[in-house]
Amino acid sequence: MSKEKNISKYKTTTFVILLFISSILFNQYFGHLGIQPIDSFFSFNSGYDVLNGYFPFKDYWTITGPVIDLTQAIFFKIFGVSWFSYVFHASIFNSIFSIATFYTFYKLKLNIKYCFLYAILLSILAYPSAGTPYVDHQSAYLSTIGVFCFILALITENKFYWFSFPIIFALAFFTKQTPAGYIFLILSILSLIYFLCNFDIKKIIFLLAGLLTSFLIFFLLLKTGEIPFKLFYQQYILFPLSLGETRLEFIFPIEFQRIILRFKLIHLSSLIMIIVAIKNIRKNYSYLRSNEFLITLSLLGLVFSLIIHQLMTINGMFIYFLIPILVGFSHVYFDKYFKKINLILYTLITLSVLSTAHYSHKYIQQRHFMDLHKANFKNAIDAKFLHINLKGLKWLTPQYLNDPKKELIILKEAIEIIEQDKLKKVIITDYQFISVISSSYDYSPSKYWYEFHVNPVKGQEYFENYRNFFLNKIKDNQIKKIYTVKPLIGFTDNNVLNDILPNSCYIKKDLTDILTGYTLQECPDLK
Repeated sequence: MSKEKNISKYKTTTFVILLFISSILFNQYFGHLGIQPIDSFFSFNSGYDVLNGYFPFKDYWTITGPVIDLTQAIFFKIFGVSWFSYVFHASIFNSIFSIATFYTFYKLKLNIKYCFLYAILLSILAYPSAGTPYVDHQSAYLSTIGVFCFILALITENKFYWFSFPIIFALAFFTKQTPAGYIFLILSILSLIYFLCNFDIKKIIFLLAGLLTSFLIFFLLLKTGEIPFKLFYQQYILFPLSLGETRLEFIFPIEFQRIILRFKLIHLSSLIMIIVAIKNIRKNYSYLRSNEFLITLSLLGLVFSLIIHQLMTINGMFIYFLIPILVGFSHVYFDKYFKKINLILYTLITLSVLSTAHYSHKYIQQRHFMDLHKANFKNAIDAKFLHINLKGLKWLTPQYLNDPKKELIILKEAIEIIEQDKLKKVIITDYQFISVISSSYDYSPSKYWYEFHVNPVKGQEYFENYRNFFLNKIKDNQIKKIYTVKPLIGFTDNNVLNDILPNSCYIKKDLTDILTGYTLQECPDLK
């Protein structure tokens, strides 16, 4: 190997190692800074459930995919059940996403220092916005990596990319249906166009093999977990589809401010690619069949899908990670078509750096995802006060901004009461970690609690399915007690058993300011 190749290999390895470490450290820091109970503990309890042999759809109702819970169980198994290993899950994925970005630009022949720059900027904006494992984030990031695979399949002769991209999208879809479903549909259409213009039986076989492998993995998962397909289909397909119409109200009416101005820097980052496409189409209509045009469409499809998804959800903004990606691709296009106009290129690079600094401050440093943008983080205290497994978490929630210790004191009191009760129980709370840190196993029928959007309510099409699932959980496990621990942000009524059980089936008693106990009685519904 020549001296130049050795130097290049050393430089590449150094950049990848730096990227790996820094991506982890960025997320580890922010993943320990503040929480929003209903979102921050999203997979803490369910990951622990899977670790102990329970499976989604069968053992707890969920409308989000099993991938994130299964992955968290692995992290708990390897690194122990702790806040560190919970955040480390998200940190590792932040690192994988960053390295995938670096690798993609490297394969596109972008100067290695710029590959590193765009990847490190992405690592600042990606998972640190949540800090902890979250389905919307992970589905979006896996989908983006899937787009990278599609692009690399177009520009290289390595057929492995055709095999891998449907598998990655399967992982994205079984993390959360959206935005993965939108993006995969777009790439499926673009793949069809590609093969109509460039028929290659070997590439098609690899693509079909990837699709077949995805289905085999899915059915193996159902088989291993002994999950009835009917339960999966009801919870993951039918009920979410029934919610789709209601989510359209978050998109319409289409307004310039919401669609364009709110995401103006994302749109601006795409401008070079759009200009190149228009210029080349006007020059020669055959450009419409080119791989480069398919790449442009895949990236614009990614942008469109993520903006639509962001508008349809009520989660904090997190899609600004697109800016360094789009600027990176614009840089590739710029090097090819506008080599002499360096001012525009430097403007784009500056845009990427400054927008990263801006959105990092606005959404990440101020913990916007946790609704902590008005918080004084000096008030935060170490959650080891509550339990050693939460050591390192700087506890601060929107509900107790000025007095987090008070929240931990009353929460600790509630947990102690629950622990003293040796009856089999269900714990309904936004603090989806209580059973993990206590000696009381939670036979919860739901992954987390949010009526209408997660748990069907009376009047919705699949309410009776959910109610029967809930009642069977109680009967099969001989549950004698149900506890609720406030806050329960996703409930409009303090009585969370409304329409699930008639009043004659339980005796309700307020035990503390945040803790309520429901002692179950013999009644027809529980026989």
